[in-house]
Amino acid sequence: MPLLNPKKVKHRKHQKGSVRGVSVAGSTLAFGQYGLRALESRWITARQLEAARRAMTRFMQRSGKVWIRVFPDKPITKKGAEVPMGSGKGAVDHFVAVVRRGRIILEVDGLDEATTKRAIRLASDKLPVKTAFVCKTSSL
Repeated sequence: MPLLNPKKVKHRKHQKGSVRGVSVAGSTLAFGQYGLRALESRWITARQLEAARRAMTRFMQRSGKVWIRVFPDKPITKKGAEVPMGSGKGAVDHFVAVVRRGRIILEVDGLDEATTKRAIRLASDKLPVKTAFVCKTSSL
């Protein structure tokens, strides 16, 4: 499966923006019984999300259902090696998802709690943010 990339973007190159603050939207479980919540704000790349998804689905042996609740739609640019200062902004290199503190990154359903906890732990090891395991009954 290819990496998550937007088909179309309104603006080809974005400014950096800010990742401070707390997530308001997407901070509660909506689809699955269990989830992974971000405890800090950071950019998550499409590659990191794909690595987390693969680690989790491999452990779950393709049983259960997984929802990825964030989408990398922010283009990040990069200039080539040894390019002098000036001459504009670089070309789009990759895409990231802006994840703020409290955001649910992914959700899982259809498995027992022990298996899900282990699968989500494997996924969280691939992500650059501190995370917490949450379930429907004890949503923070």
